[in-house]
Amino acid sequence: MTDTVSDSTTVRAPSLPLFLTEAPRGFAQLSAYPLAAPWLARAPRDNPHGVLVLPGFLATDSSTQLLRRYLRGLGHTVWGWRLGRNLGPTSSILDGMPKAVELLAERAGSPVSLVGWSLGGVFARELARRRPDLVRQVITLGSPFALRDPLQSRAGRAFQRQAHRHVVGTGPSAETAQPIPVPSTAVYSKRDGIVHWRSCIEPQTDRHRNVQVRCAHLGFGMDPATFWLVADRLAKHDPGASPFVPPALLRVMYPAPD
Repeated sequence: MTDTVSDSTTVRAPSLPLFLTEAPRGFAQLSAYPLAAPWLARAPRDNPHGVLVLPGFLATDSSTQLLRRYLRGLGHTVWGWRLGRNLGPTSSILDGMPKAVELLAERAGSPVSLVGWSLGGVFARELARRRPDLVRQVITLGSPFALRDPLQSRAGRAFQRQAHRHVVGTGPSAETAQPIPVPSTAVYSKRDGIVHWRSCIEPQTDRHRNVQVRCAHLGFGMDPATFWLVADRLAKHDPGASPFVPPALLRVMYPAPD
């Protein structure tokens, strides 16, 4: 049986042990990155194009610096979102993201790929829904786009504390879980201590796929398996045409679906 999106009532915040060990597990992945650098340099380099990387909730572009530097080294034109700290759907963020997509697409001369970590991935999907003409694909990293209630996340209370800044009517809803009109890859981890992994996946089709890795929520931006996967998807001229198939030596890093 493959992973499918469960009813929202069965999705709960991750266990307390997973949550409490998020920081040390994320740091462990950062420590492992230098060891992985030699084989990461061998990732696919085809199809260089514009890539916009969006940070997670309460994070800034500094959190995605390592990922952006890696993708830039593969030949892509990579930008951070340049909107400061991600405080949720504020008016300045909602106005600024479409402008960033338009500017990067104009600079690159073609539609861009969107890579979003956590809440950044939720935003990326909505950007693709709004401007499919400018987006070639969306890659989400631990993004709870199928979440119905902020309290189903360990970050829910922090998100609610910022609610006074948010544009009315932009909270979690059934609409955010609907398929988007461009190819998508939802990267998730059952070791995620912030959001439940079932809130980060969608029904699989030929254009919308889920891929599991083994990292903490705070580790997506430095996880070698995630980096290779993102590089592979970006290298595809038609990312919706084929599933992700890792090299034989790396298959152990990608657990098979249930």
